[in-house]
Amino acid sequence: MSGGAIAFLVMLVIVVLLFLFTYLIPVRLWIAAWAAGIRVSILTLVGMRLRRVPPSIIVNSLVMSQKAGLDIKINDLEAHYLAGGNVYQVVKALIAAEKANLNLAFARAAAIDLAGRDVLDAIQMSVKPRVIDCPDPTKGKEMVEAVAMDGIQLKAKARVTVRANIERLVGGATEETVIARVGEGVVSTIGSSKSYKDVLENPDNISKTVLGKGLDSGTAFEILSIDIADVDVGKNVGAELQAAQAETDKKIA
Repeated sequence: MSGGAIAFLVMLVIVVLLFLFTYLIPVRLWIAAWAAGIRVSILTLVGMRLRRVPPSIIVNSLVMSQKAGLDIKINDLEAHYLAGGNVYQVVKALIAAEKANLNLAFARAAAIDLAGRDVLDAIQMSVKPRVIDCPDPTKGKEMVEAVAMDGIQLKAKARVTVRANIERLVGGATEETVIARVGEGVVSTIGSSKSYKDVLENPDNISKTVLGKGLDSGTAFEILSIDIADVDVGKNVGAELQAAQAETDKKIA
């Protein structure tokens, strides 16, 4: 083998070793971590690489949490990443909870995240309640339709103010369940009204009746209020049914 070929092989080996060194040992990230007060060893960062955990995600999350005054262990963050969780989102949620004086442990936030919930959005929603429309206009239905006992159809729209219940986020039903239950409650209340006029004169009775049913049971939310935003008069269903019955009787006769 000629001297030129040997020199080329040596250079190639050096380049490969340098690449492996810079990949396995993120020196710049290690320096940045120490500058931010995060005491993490080079071997720990190398171990993350070998376990296919991006060291930048873990270190940056630790920096964020430390600046917010949170005590989060590096092993907890790494375990959450390996479990398929969103480390950044969990840390941001914990910071938001700390600022809002909410008692949220890392294990709880991680469980909420792994359950498929947006844990940061849940924290924000527990601090600032959200208003949801019933029915959901994005599903193609603008009003809840029901018929009073006098046969007059009414169309109603409700606005439900809900707050996220952190303790029930894992396993609790979603917004769709709340909307469906409120819709059923509106239909039931209108259907039990003797006259459509009673509903038009006192739409708040619908709100009070539906709110008293405990519709947030088993959901991830707490219903704070139910407001009837609009009530319209629809068809005279009773008269239509009577006319149809009369026509049927006429044909039979």
